[in-house]
Order: sequence, then structure tokens, then C-alpha cells
Amino acid sequence: MGGGGSSNSSSLGDTSQLEERAKEILQQGDTGRRNVFISFAYEDIEIVNLLRGQAKNENSDIEFNDFSIKEPFDSQRAEYIRQKLRERINQCSLTIVYLSTDTPSSAWVKWEVEKSIELGKRVIATHSGEKAPAQIPEFISINKIKILPWSSLADELKKT
Repeated sequence: MGGGGSSNSSSLGDTSQLEERAKEILQQGDTGRRNVFISFAYEDIEIVNLLRGQAKNENSDIEFNDFSIKEPFDSQRAEYIRQKLRERINQCSLTIVYLSTDTPSSAWVKWEVEKSIELGKRVIATHSGEKAPAQIPEFISINKIKILPWSSLADELKKT
């Protein structure tokens, strides 16, 4: 008469995969759009705004979720900012990192990528033009993050 209940769990099978799929569906919301966190160096805000503009296109199934942070990584408000970023990343199904010559020096981008991976999010790096910047951040290479030109991003997202 105890409350163990573990004997019936084998008849349900492994529910962890079902649980993860349900979380993904919930994170995407009712719109059918993919909720994506975009990580970028603040110096790239203008080009990233173009990317955001594309997401507002009715034909796009991407909805970006991000903060534009000017605040230094080690500022007094940094812990609060990290908490809010963590919440945003956790709500998303994917993190996209915009690569530029400013990315390697951004402590925020490094933290956002590492936090995304820690939270089990898929991470893809993208860049404008045909060629990626000459200097790819070490945290991208170490984590074997796929790098795609911006023009190929939509096709890649349709695969997943």
C-alpha cells in the first residue's frame, strides 16, 4: 500500500523522450514559429536588426528572442542580466550566434553560447556573406558548432 508507484512506470516506457518533445513544442508556441535566441556582439546590432527584420516577414517561421546588451560583462548589473538571459535562452528551442570580427572579444556571446549548451539547446553559428570571419571564436570550435552563411540558415532550420 506504499506510494512507490515505480512498478507501473515500465509499462509506460521511457517517457523522457516524450517529455523533451513536449517541451520543444511548448517552446515553439501556438504560432508554429520557432522561438530562437540570437547571440551577437553589440557592435553588430545594425546587421542583426536586418536579421530580425527578416524574421518579421510572414514567410519566416523564426521569431527571435534576445537582449541587446551594452553593459560590460563584469558590471554591477551583470548577475541580473545573466538571470534574464538564462530565462530567455531557456524559453527558446535554438540559439543562433551571429559571427563577425567582434564576436571573439565578446564575453557575453561566449557566456550565452555556453549557457545554451548547458541548457541543452542546439546552437548554430551564422555569418553574412559567403565566407565566415577569419577568426572564429574558440568556444565555437571547441563545441563543434555548425557554421553556415546567413543565406543558408532558413534551409537548415527546416531540417530540424
